Amino acid sequence: MKVKNTPLKDCYIIEPTIFEDDRGYFFEKFNERIFKETTGLNGHFVQDNVSKSVYGVVRGLHLQKGEYAQAKLVSCLEGRVYDVAIDLREDSPTFGQWFGVELTPENKLQLYIPRGFGHGFSVLSETAVFAYKCDNFYNKNSEGGVLWNDEKLKIDWQLPLEDVILSDKDAVLSTFDDHNF
Repeated sequence: MKVKNTPLKDCYIIEPTIFEDDRGYFFEKFNERIFKETTGLNGHFVQDNVSKSVYGVVRGLHLQKGEYAQAKLVSCLEGRVYDVAIDLREDSPTFGQWFGVELTPENKLQLYIPRGFGHGFSVLSETAVFAYKCDNFYNKNSEGGVLWNDEKLKIDWQLPLEDVILSDKDAVLSTFDDHNF
């Protein structure tokens, strides 16, 4: 397992070492010890979530605030997604910056998103199955988010605007400038 930096502080791409032969393949998806030694961050997860979405769905940008803040390790189990993380930690040198990466079962990449970040993804394939490992339990009262198409952030979701499908909740999230992180 390789832990690679992204342009955002404390946000990492996890790339597995894959062992293949004529029977198939094997790889270690995550190793808490290697992750902690490489990053200095906790990689202990307590909740796993899976979502399935159709082409054009944009989910996000979501976060959990306060004592229920969550770090996430995300991957795509089926299909293709463009995954986006945004640093919402006001004391961070990368505050307000975002990073995106395509996640697929073929590239087997994962993105580690630390606490205090917003997260979202767009579905680029007919359907996608997306997995989240979280280091804290979900709490509805701690939900927060930033509007997916905020003019200041200029996130390229890799989709034509007319194809975007949003939940009612995601369509009315606060803008970056109007939000209290």
